[in-house]
Amino acid sequence: MANKQVFPTKGNLIATKKSNDLAHMGYELMDRKRNILTREMMSLMDDVKLLRDKITITYQKAYYALQQANMSLGVISDLVEAVPVDTGIHISYRSVMGVEIPKIQYDKQEYKLTYGLDHANSKLDYAYRCFYKVKEMTVILAEVENSVYRLANAIRKAQKRANALKNIVIPDFVVSSASTCFNTTLSPKGTNVMIYILLYSPTKAFLLPYSFRYCKISGNYFGTLSNSADFC
Repeated sequence: MANKQVFPTKGNLIATKKSNDLAHMGYELMDRKRNILTREMMSLMDDVKLLRDKITITYQKAYYALQQANMSLGVISDLVEAVPVDTGIHISYRSVMGVEIPKIQYDKQEYKLTYGLDHANSKLDYAYRCFYKVKEMTVILAEVENSVYRLANAIRKAQKRANALKNIVIPDFVVSSASTCFNTTLSPKGTNVMIYILLYSPTKAFLLPYSFRYCKISGNYFGTLSNSADFC
């Protein structure tokens, strides 16, 4: 704005004021959006920490049980392939200040063994149960972590836009050479407006002159009726 040449007209002055007001409004909206998204993300951070601690312990138990099953039965890849694919996951979204937050609905399948018991033992059954718990916790953790990731990206974008408005756009309007040009070029003689109102009566018609003066402080025009009138 400071390096852009603007002709010192009243129309450009009004447009510049509107752009300045719009920049301030945009900064307020970006700042409000950033605060709301930050509160939303902070409410999920505690859940992420608890889930990470729990799922780490659950994964350790599950992989240890899998090692024990491999040691007792050898390679159990044929038995693992008998486990069906879980298709009970449904994803929906909710909007928080324009950010799509995923909401996962998991329909738990009935816990049942899908492999033959003649080639299995209790260690394999225990490993299967441990990984069943891992699957349930992974669904919850995926929902929370994805929400935090999307909120963090939205917060970073809102912060960048708010900083651009606050440190670049708005100061340009304050120290703009165009504003100085408006103030020095638009003289008081250009802010007086004289209009004539034509009035009719049953017997005569006459003109009433109104004088308007622009007030720089309030930004409004004030009209006064002249003492003389021209009769037609």
